[in-house]
Amino acid sequence: MATQIKKPSPACAKIIEEITKIYKSLPTRPSIVEVEAANSVLKSVETEEEIKLEEISKKVEPQDVPIELYSVLQQVRKSIVLFQSQEQKKESIQLIELEKTYQNFDELIQKASELVSVEDSIGEIEEKVVFSDEKSDSLKGFVAISENTGVSSSGIKHAEKYSYLKVAALIENAAKTGAKVIDLHNKLMDKIEWLPMSLGKLVKVTELNFSDNQIMALPTTISNLKSLTKLDLHSNQIINLPDSFCELLNLTDLDLHANRLKSLPSSFGNLINLINLDLGSNRFTHLPDLVGNLTSLKRLNVETNELEELPYTIGFCSSLVELRLDFNKLKALPETVGMLEHLEILTLHINRIKGLPTTMGNLSRLRELDVSFNEVAIVPETFCFATKLEKLNLANNFADLRTLPRSIGNLENLEEIDISNSQIRMLPDSFRLLSKLKTFRADETPLEVPPRQIIKLGAQAVVEYMADFVAKNEFQSQRPKKRRGLFVGVALCFGSERKRRI
Repeated sequence: MATQIKKPSPACAKIIEEITKIYKSLPTRPSIVEVEAANSVLKSVETEEEIKLEEISKKVEPQDVPIELYSVLQQVRKSIVLFQSQEQKKESIQLIELEKTYQNFDELIQKASELVSVEDSIGEIEEKVVFSDEKSDSLKGFVAISENTGVSSSGIKHAEKYSYLKVAALIENAAKTGAKVIDLHNKLMDKIEWLPMSLGKLVKVTELNFSDNQIMALPTTISNLKSLTKLDLHSNQIINLPDSFCELLNLTDLDLHANRLKSLPSSFGNLINLINLDLGSNRFTHLPDLVGNLTSLKRLNVETNELEELPYTIGFCSSLVELRLDFNKLKALPETVGMLEHLEILTLHINRIKGLPTTMGNLSRLRELDVSFNEVAIVPETFCFATKLEKLNLANNFADLRTLPRSIGNLENLEEIDISNSQIRMLPDSFRLLSKLKTFRADETPLEVPPRQIIKLGAQAVVEYMADFVAKNEFQSQRPKKRRGLFVGVALCFGSERKRRI
């Protein structure tokens, strides 16, 4: 005989209805991932706060400033750090408190179910709990998991930016799903200056993109990303890299363009698998000798810094194909540049280079050289052994450059040459041998040979003119010698005959 379930009294039913109503009024319950993310945020913010406060404490008061006044400044600095930390923790604290509220409700509902044995009524509350859990995965709204287990920002509104908590939640979710590609280009709120410590959980990630944000520092836990091969951090505010960064031994592509870096960690040379390295638009005054350890490096960009010299060890980067050094303060290149036997592109636009190393003739694969806007006075004759050269830009060396090497004709593959804004007045005779030349620029250069009207006709017209010019000179140089020989012979003949008569 089935047990008959009693209907609740009207008073009990009313209480159950109120419990259900209150439960439904709560915000969506956070998921386990979000709770873990919130805890991670709190830990990261506290670590960040501690580091910032320590840095402030280490600052030394300037001279001629009363210590009491400087003390006030220090207190103001610390106060703003504490305020910013509280602001960053607000969302996480609120989420954790919401989860605690739900846990408290769970216990109260369980107690109510024991007091009221009415399955339908309590079932209604339990149904609400299930519904809440299903709806709680807010990550679906701002993370798109792609078919190749990657995380990107393609599934969100263009204008939406991630809070610290959402970034942490994304990391937790990516770690659980084994995501391999994470792309958060220009998706972090401007106030996010540090990444969560939980970043170290992304042990399966191979590609990571945090470019075009406002990140100032990386967590030391980044060293856990042993599978990482590509890291894009360009256009941030990064001041330095943690020493642990150099444990990313599988890294092949590293983009640190447009940050605030002045130096590299002492163990940076451990990244021996690097193929592409972009350090452009930072604040480097020199590169460390350890750069010579990067023997797999093919492309190195250090343009738009404040470099005054290159380390001699650059010559040990034996795989280097492309070296970009534009917009620096370089006065010379080390002779070891000639050891870069695979180098194809070398750009030195806007520096203070006065001359090129004699060893550059060893660059048997060099295709493009740009030394425009420098102080180059002489291009060594040995340079013309780099016979694979296709593009040569010597423009805007102004009063310094007066001649081209006599053997420039050896550059049989040369297609483009620019000598604009220099003091060259005559092209070398061997210029006539540049049969592949397609572009010749000599704007604001006082060339006399060839004349301006020939230059206007194009590169091949210049080459042909030089061929004719050299041929005529050779012919004319031979004719006077023959006439002089005949005249001398006749004179000698008449002279000897006259002697006989006498």
